[in-house]
Amino acid sequence: MDFGLVLQTDPPARLLVDRMKRAEAAGFSHGWTFDSVVLWQEPFVIHSRILAETERLTVGPMVTNPCTRSWEVTASVFATLNDMYGNRTVCGIGRGDSAMRVAGRRPATLARLGEAIHAIKELAEGREAEIDGTVMRMPWVRDGALPVWMGAYGPKALELVGRQADGFILQLADPYLTEWMVKSVRAAAERAGRDPDAITVCVAAPAYVTDGSEEELAHAREQCRWFGGMVGNHVADLVARYGEHSDQVPEARHGYDYSHHGRVGNPDTDFVPDAVVDRFCLLGPVSAHLEKLAQLRELGVDQFAVYAMHDAVERVIDAYGAEIVPRLG
Repeated sequence: MDFGLVLQTDPPARLLVDRMKRAEAAGFSHGWTFDSVVLWQEPFVIHSRILAETERLTVGPMVTNPCTRSWEVTASVFATLNDMYGNRTVCGIGRGDSAMRVAGRRPATLARLGEAIHAIKELAEGREAEIDGTVMRMPWVRDGALPVWMGAYGPKALELVGRQADGFILQLADPYLTEWMVKSVRAAAERAGRDPDAITVCVAAPAYVTDGSEEELAHAREQCRWFGGMVGNHVADLVARYGEHSDQVPEARHGYDYSHHGRVGNPDTDFVPDAVVDRFCLLGPVSAHLEKLAQLRELGVDQFAVYAMHDAVERVIDAYGAEIVPRLG
């Protein structure tokens, strides 16, 4: 199993770069950032610095979208970084939630997202692609390689992942939901004539290592409760579409303030019970992390990406590097 570190691009960027270097030294293989340029700093500028100051780390957004940048610009950014640092990028992409809604726009349709995935990959790898009726190619790209991993929850989005994406990003660490979603993606890949096992599966969720005490576990829950609100917000559209009591999606709520998106103390997470935090995150002593990660690996998860938006970023990186990555990596 590979391990990634996910950070928001809050200033100062220097701190984020240093934490990514620390993660690489601890054995992490991937460094991810949010991509919502109103709420946080521009990620690709910072990605260049991360790549310059690391040797092996693969870097990318979790996730970008088809709307805030034109597709040829997105492809060119990845191709340029790969040319400079040697094919060490990955394009995580989704419909666009916080990046679009905070600007008063709607996320992309799945049809548009599928077109974007194809065009960005083709252009970044040096092939022709058609964008809005114009065929183009980047003649300077040589030996480019860009895996495109798609974030998804709903049945139609999971179908698109299986049909087209190189990888699947699932932003929750609940084994029951993970099993169902991974099976859905692999079944869709098989229907499309693809090798189901060739799709990389990445589960991303907060991880907080505690000393085993109930007091520290309670603190860890409060530090990670925001994640339940974020996931609930992501699936709110699905609940509206499939019904409040659908067995195809987890519970969610309507109404969400993006100024608190992905942050400790988010007031929109009061409705998230401890049981949901425990299901969706990895909390507790090292033994609890090892047990849940082993479960996820058995379900076909290739990478666990640590959401580190809490008060113990360095401690979690170091604990994973010392006691978890060596056993499961």
